[in-house]
Amino acid sequence: MAVLEGNVAFVNLDAHEMYQGQSTGKYSLVISLEGAEADELAERGIKLRDYEGTKQRKFASKFDVPMFDAEGMDWRGRLTRGSKVRIQYQEGDEHPVHGVSTYLQKVKVLELAESEDTGGDF
Repeated sequence: MAVLEGNVAFVNLDAHEMYQGQSTGKYSLVISLEGAEADELAERGIKLRDYEGTKQRKFASKFDVPMFDAEGMDWRGRLTRGSKVRIQYQEGDEHPVHGVSTYLQKVKVLELAESEDTGGDF
């Protein structure tokens, strides 16, 4: 299993992600990656998306994903966009069109970003 650090771009770990109104049956996490880590993934055949100049990768699982805080204790709370995380994932077989699959195994929350939805003045 491999380990990677990045910042949360999109998170669907509380409920299955939805696509065109249908559940995919998977939990997912999209993280933004720094240059060296993005290059390493690309060299291993893992395809990345470019979003506003930042490389991103989606990691998914059909199973509940264990989450931990920075000290290794069970995570209690909601993961927010922009949070810094370390993930453990497993690579799958290579697909000729989609590249190498990435299966999310565990998430460690290193720094929690403040939620943008604070309910303040609007």
